[in-house]
Amino acid sequence: MKRSRQIERRIKKIQQTLAQLGDMRPGSLSRQSRSWGGQYHQLSYTHLGKGHTEYVAPDRVQDVKRQIANYKKFKTLTQEWVTLAIELCKLKKAPPDQK
Repeated sequence: MKRSRQIERRIKKIQQTLAQLGDMRPGSLSRQSRSWGGQYHQLSYTHLGKGHTEYVAPDRVQDVKRQIANYKKFKTLTQEWVTLAIELCKLKKAPPDQK
């Protein structure tokens, strides 16, 4: 039972953290060079099986970096949540002496 309560508390903490993440988007941000000179930032990502590329204005670069970081945190936390949920389900169906 102790492990079950630990897992439930951790899942609750994950849910609270996810609720506070804010804007997010997948992808990676890179700096590209133009053949005629100058540089710009480009966001590349895959969504629903399709690749996308977007120009990112200089004043939006920090926002996009934050959104990408939020998405990475989202992915990490949801993976942890699923792992814990699987473990919790196994504990709930296990005989009482194995909990």
